[in-house]
Amino acid sequence: MERSQERNGGEGVAGREPGGEGLRLRREIGLWSAVSLMAGCMIGSGVFMSPQGVLVYMGSPGASLVVWAGCGLLAMMGALCYAELSALVPKSGGEYAYILQIFGSLPAFLVIYTFVLLVRPAAIAAVSLSFAEYAVTPFYPGCSSMPQAVLKGVAASCILLLTLVNCWSSRLATMLVNVCAVAKVFSLLVIVVGGAVVLGQGWGHTETFLLAFHNTTQQAGRIGMAFYQGMWSFDGWNNVNYVVEELKNPKPQLLSMVHVHRLTPTPALMFTTAVALVLVIPGSFSTIVNFLSFLGWITYGTTIGCLLYLRLKKKNLPRPYKVPTIIPVIMLLASLYLVLAPIIDHPQIEFLYIFLFLLSGIPVYFLFVYFQCQPRCLQMATLYLQLLLEVAPTTKNVD
Repeated sequence: MERSQERNGGEGVAGREPGGEGLRLRREIGLWSAVSLMAGCMIGSGVFMSPQGVLVYMGSPGASLVVWAGCGLLAMMGALCYAELSALVPKSGGEYAYILQIFGSLPAFLVIYTFVLLVRPAAIAAVSLSFAEYAVTPFYPGCSSMPQAVLKGVAASCILLLTLVNCWSSRLATMLVNVCAVAKVFSLLVIVVGGAVVLGQGWGHTETFLLAFHNTTQQAGRIGMAFYQGMWSFDGWNNVNYVVEELKNPKPQLLSMVHVHRLTPTPALMFTTAVALVLVIPGSFSTIVNFLSFLGWITYGTTIGCLLYLRLKKKNLPRPYKVPTIIPVIMLLASLYLVLAPIIDHPQIEFLYIFLFLLSGIPVYFLFVYFQCQPRCLQMATLYLQLLLEVAPTTKNVD
């Protein structure tokens, strides 16, 4: 290990464990890269794509601004609730850790089940579609709609390219994150300054402000969808004390392994890429965000329920930080509204598909987790894929 670190500039690059018991991921994310990574998570496709979706669903710019303010308020209140939860349940894992301790292993498993198999790949698909739309638009000036084949092709190419980079080198992927973070911040500055200039030019035209709420929707479902689009831009507020590595059992098989030479999580990247490519074909940015948000607010509401449960049943627990009770109550009511309103007011068959997918995790849990059923065919498939992909199990970092 020491020789490996010396060859890589002493950056604490992880590799094979002493004694040859397993592998660890490369540790090449420094302070600047960590900040860039968080900026990249918070400043993403939502900042550039969601405003259009909010405006379409609300029908007026004034109402859209109200939704944006409400989204910011919800994100702040949610982060405050999660801050108290992280003090009460000082474990890594975010929603998984909280739900596991309060409601048990089955609901917690469903959180991981949906995150790994659907949420993460769908989020990548949404981001790639937004990138493709911006990349393709300059080549079709004046067109209200671009060829879907071109759009999907660019999105798929983007996913494959990024997968290749992440599989090839952690350091190269980190450099790419840094460059993208700078580009995003610069783009935001251009948008903010340009918006301020336009607002200043129209300051004297009061009729514009009088018509700001004209054509505002009154449908509860469309308002909920508008919040879905807006909250996508604030995605990341729930990452307080969220360490994904802790969710993986170094013993949950292929997806937790790393490449023996590149020390990158190749199987997990390839699986996520495959699912994301499948979702890119039929999906669009708006629809994927809506259904991701629907699933996300089920999880957020359950997590806020954990906090209220601890307030009622564990009143004597030491609380280094305590949020006013009205805040988690508002968050729980908001979660119920954002889950139920779109279903009741604007039912879609896709909501049923998501609900059935969530229920499908129950037999999976009892078969493979509760009863620990390990069919020999799956074991052999894991072994052959491990040899084919040149991957090995990881060990937990203790540094």
